[in-house]
Amino acid sequence: MSKNNISFILHKPQLSENIGACARAIKNFNFNKLVLVDPKPIFPNDKILATSVGAKDVIKQSKKYDNLEKAISKIDIVIATSARFRNKNIKHINLDSLKKINFKKKIGFLFGPEASGLSNDEISYANYTLQIPTNPEFKSLNLSHSLIIIAQYVSGIVKLRSSPFRKSKKIKSATKKEIQSMLSLCIKNLDEINFFKPNEKKPKMLENLRNIFYKMDLSDKETRILSSVFASLGKKR
Repeated sequence: MSKNNISFILHKPQLSENIGACARAIKNFNFNKLVLVDPKPIFPNDKILATSVGAKDVIKQSKKYDNLEKAISKIDIVIATSARFRNKNIKHINLDSLKKINFKKKIGFLFGPEASGLSNDEISYANYTLQIPTNPEFKSLNLSHSLIIIAQYVSGIVKLRSSPFRKSKKIKSATKKEIQSMLSLCIKNLDEINFFKPNEKKPKMLENLRNIFYKMDLSDKETRILSSVFASLGKKR
């Protein structure tokens, strides 16, 4: 179990101060991987570096992506944070449930923008949603506060516990990149047979497809088989 396997992903963060404070929170608990997706402020900037105080190294070695799909391509398990329950077929977990997560895999904790949080479309890329227990009448948490609560909790798990999961060493889990490639092939073939109709329902249908594939614990072999199936179906036409 390694802290190097854990990334904290900020999706479209809006405030420089929050980005800096998140970097500081990450380093407080000896993590080092900060990922930003389409940040609103210029990144990095002086305000971010000033707020990060002694965590400038976290800022300097962070990675920035234009979109969420690229940001999670090398992550095995994505855990999306949300202040509200989502009426979706996705596993909802609490902080205590994190003890059951296999931290030998590459884990990404996904945080939404300060004003709105994550959309259902963005949630569809996740394996789980995580809700921090708060006052039910006042659930609003600052971005950096949410991150530091999770970082502190995960730090304790990594120190004290080993993964309870056992798998054959011959079985290798599919990477997000492999799943994305398989899903792209599936969508391409569905587009060719005009599956997504009416057109205005296509975004919701794509969201549901991602929900199906991203929450499955597919092996790399299973992903290759499905890719072959989708490719063969395309050739049959």
